Amino acid sequence: MAGNITFTMVKPDAVEANNIGPILAKINQGGFRILAMKYLRLTPEQAGQFYAVHKERPFYGELVSYMSSGPIVAAVLQKDNAVADYRKLIGATDPTKAEEGTIRKLFAKSIAANAVHGSDSDENANIEADFFFSKLERF
Repeated sequence: MAGNITFTMVKPDAVEANNIGPILAKINQGGFRILAMKYLRLTPEQAGQFYAVHKERPFYGELVSYMSSGPIVAAVLQKDNAVADYRKLIGATDPTKAEEGTIRKLFAKSIAANAVHGSDSDENANIEADFFFSKLERF
């Protein structure tokens, strides 16, 4: 199923701003099928584990703190060419550089509070999906 799934999180800033529904609508309009979804709040330990790849980077502590600051929505999305298509749909990390109509252009507050996470490769999509969902939780 490589190439057919990606993973996303609606981040705490977008959840707090009541943008879950509009973001999910953009995902549906983009042709994605939701295979799994849950609403939860990460502990600092869980956020640290999820973002362990960034542990040596200067922003790691701030990222972990931010991602555990409020609830998130985690989801596995399905579509042919899912990773690339979703990254196009969400837009650039910096919302000021994101294309018009992208999720980040519409809903992000800043580079740090950029509304959504999207997997950057097929391999990471599977790793990230497995972090949040068992095979029994995917439809």
